[in-house]
Amino acid sequence: MRPIGINTWVWASPLTDATLDPLLDHVADLGFDAVELPLESVGDLSVDAVGAALERTGLAPYVVGAMAPGRDLVGTDPATVAATQDYLRACVDLAAGIGAPAVCGPFYASTGRVWRLDADERAQAYAEWRAGLAPVVDHAGERGIVIGIEPLNRYETSLVNTVDQALTGLGTLLGPALGLALDTYHLNIEERSSADALRAAGAHLAHLQVCGSDRGAPGGDQTDWPALVAALDDVGYAGPLNIESFTADNASIATAASIWRPLAATQDDLARDGLEFLQSLVATAAHPGGAP
Repeated sequence: MRPIGINTWVWASPLTDATLDPLLDHVADLGFDAVELPLESVGDLSVDAVGAALERTGLAPYVVGAMAPGRDLVGTDPATVAATQDYLRACVDLAAGIGAPAVCGPFYASTGRVWRLDADERAQAYAEWRAGLAPVVDHAGERGIVIGIEPLNRYETSLVNTVDQALTGLGTLLGPALGLALDTYHLNIEERSSADALRAAGAHLAHLQVCGSDRGAPGGDQTDWPALVAALDDVGYAGPLNIESFTADNASIATAASIWRPLAATQDDLARDGLEFLQSLVATAAHPGGAP
């Protein structure tokens, strides 16, 4: 059975050593197999505290980064690039310290930063991106961690919206320590076929985030979930399905993610409904004829 995880952003932001234990206990009590741990600022989470919580709960960890304003690898000054690289290295070090296989996020420009690019400008931006990302990929590879690059929708970035753009932009930098982290919410907006986009990512698919087409719980929405699972099987993706949604009760995260209304009666309802649907989905995919 494919494991199912959830991001702690469903309930709170930021995640810190002080808030870690009750949140991870809650995630485990709900029945999830894995948890996405956002490192919003260096120092928010320590290896010792996270490791103890993971050992107690049995959750499989994944680390996600947040490209806050001022974190950029393209179209900026060398000091900003260096600071962004340092932040990404800290994410990698946390992952290595807690046994997480991947660090994922839109690691190219600050989320919400958009600007027009002609073909030549885009090619130049991609060259800058590869140059800025390469030292981080080397750092990850030395520690056995995979960096997963997440394309975002057109309202959150103008640089990498599609799987094809990510593959083109990363080029020969792709490899054992660098792949793609895809999110069904962004695929739903930017791709003609989410399932075909997963197939295009192929062996480069390192991580998958899922949610409903409205950013709420997966299931009961417009997404063709059986087609997505079939595509994951086609490319040999054996990793978890990780619910990423957000709470409207936290001003900073709600603004960053454009969450202007509650997406469920409660955040726990969102988590439970999503988990129940995904468990049924993967069970049906594993036994399409109803056999045990």
